[in-house]
Amino acid sequence: MKGIVLAAGKGTRLYPMTKPVCKPLLPVYDKPLIYYPISILMQAGISDILVIVPPKETETFVSLLGDGGQYGVHISYAEQPVARGIADALLIGQEFVGGDRVCLVLGDNIFYAPTLGATLKRAAANDWGATVFGYWVEDPRPFGVVEFDKEGRAISIEEKPRYPKSNYIVPGLYFYDHQVMEIAQNLKPSARGELEITDVNLEYLRRGELRVIPLEKNFTWLDAGTADSLLCAAQTVKQIQDSTGRYVGCLEELGLYEGWISEEQVHAIGDELSMTLYGKYLQCL
Repeated sequence: MKGIVLAAGKGTRLYPMTKPVCKPLLPVYDKPLIYYPISILMQAGISDILVIVPPKETETFVSLLGDGGQYGVHISYAEQPVARGIADALLIGQEFVGGDRVCLVLGDNIFYAPTLGATLKRAAANDWGATVFGYWVEDPRPFGVVEFDKEGRAISIEEKPRYPKSNYIVPGLYFYDHQVMEIAQNLKPSARGELEITDVNLEYLRRGELRVIPLEKNFTWLDAGTADSLLCAAQTVKQIQDSTGRYVGCLEELGLYEGWISEEQVHAIGDELSMTLYGKYLQCL
């Protein structure tokens, strides 16, 4: 399975912060925002990753992440010249994905739970259809809302419904089989001129091939798209790390856990960053 991170948003809701630097490179407590979606793919067991970035920003991301070798993964890059919607990431990544399955994660989404890795690997193990997640919220009206049965089969998806049929929303993390490229190629732009990921999910629903994994209440999902949510995300990450002693979105640790890099490699990076708490954490792994 391949992984795509869509990190090409202009971050206009974060102006003036994102005028000189694109949103995925902003700090969320002690790490750049882009670390967190990459960590999701790594926890799903995905080591071949395409990061889609804004125009003329490839070199900036390369200077931060390189080719991913220090984490035990392979990272390649593509630019999204014009913001054409989330589903456009699938078309940009078509050659990269080939005939494989793919996981698409949005570049400003952060997930955490003690059992997150097992949940992600469960989704990645589905070799047919599509799998999305259902996250319970008090007021789902501003989101894409999914309704599903006890077996996890999706019944309906509605975008920002006035009268939601459930309290479960679909966060920015999607697992698709090889059919997704054919579906994406046949999408028509929505009224706002974008290729909507909801339309991809609706097609899988029409085919009876859309599964939903509900995220239990011990799951944390954060969308760092506004100044308030960015601050909340940073505070939440700090709180989790302080209370558990484990770092959220630590790519070196995840590479070590998956067996992709060695302790010696992790400790060497820790030595380079020994003036920081992050580096000291790596030295102790």
